[in-house]
Amino acid sequence: MAILVTGGAGFVGSHLVEALLARGEQVVVLDDFNDYYDPVRKERNLAAVAGRAELTVIRGDVAEPAAVAAAFAAAPVHAVVHLAARAGVRPSLLDPLLYERTNVRGTALVLDESRRAEVERLIFASSSSVYGADTSVPFREDAAADRPISPYAATKRAAELLCHTYHHLYGLPVACLRLFTVYGPRQRPDLAIHGFTRRIARGEPIRVFGDGGSARDYTYVADTVAGFLGALDRPEPVPYEIINLGNSQPIGLNALIALLQEIIGREAIIERAGDQPGDVPITFADIAKAERLLGYRPKVTIREGLERFYAWYVAEHRQPVGAEGAR
Repeated sequence: MAILVTGGAGFVGSHLVEALLARGEQVVVLDDFNDYYDPVRKERNLAAVAGRAELTVIRGDVAEPAAVAAAFAAAPVHAVVHLAARAGVRPSLLDPLLYERTNVRGTALVLDESRRAEVERLIFASSSSVYGADTSVPFREDAAADRPISPYAATKRAAELLCHTYHHLYGLPVACLRLFTVYGPRQRPDLAIHGFTRRIARGEPIRVFGDGGSARDYTYVADTVAGFLGALDRPEPVPYEIINLGNSQPIGLNALIALLQEIIGREAIIERAGDQPGDVPITFADIAKAERLLGYRPKVTIREGLERFYAWYVAEHRQPVGAEGAR
């Protein structure tokens, strides 16, 4: 029996696939290796496990019925981790219909094939963005989350509702894990920590939206993966639950930049810009539910996580700070 990981060549997905293979699981990956960022990066994400007999990779679009059916046909699937999505708040403002297609239709297809296959549990990767701009902190799972302020957030909330519908109608056990700004090695190049690190290391300006007072609950990827494993390993799957996976220690943007300057050993050149539409002022997870249901306890501090990320960045680019030709 296999675990299907959609989006398994992505940042979080590839770390999860490695963890599953390391403990002897049979894994099927469905990923279209699209060009949202350089597909070569996604190839590298799975390079360490490529060719493993326990791993089957299906190249296909999660919003295409044939691709989803092929993934389920590759091996008997007993559990699904649905990570495949168009990610990012800001890009979703430019092409909301693409986000709806992948994140809503894609989720519906995965849910329907899961129902047909009678899988034991489905873990859906949702987002802290569903809480919007008006939810009181720390964010609790029982908040209404009915006023998303970006197409990305709206599609993730819609997918959660589809998950609930499939549980209600067909008894499909679903855990919706709301992820809070995951970072670490292999992080997407468009995200803040990766982009800031690259530009500070090269001596290039970084663009800071607003006054730098916004805060994010940055969560190290190994802690996020531990949350997924906790959901997979429960003796009994949750019937239907929404569960935060955060670090529960938000850090302000200005403080984050100051930490990166210390770790990189170079001062940032900051260009200020106005507030970015779709961005929320703060994310802050209440993780009591994750602790209770999944045994989830994040271990990596923001400083330790940034130091690990920067070590990976330097090794990946094989260039010292400020070197000519750094990629």
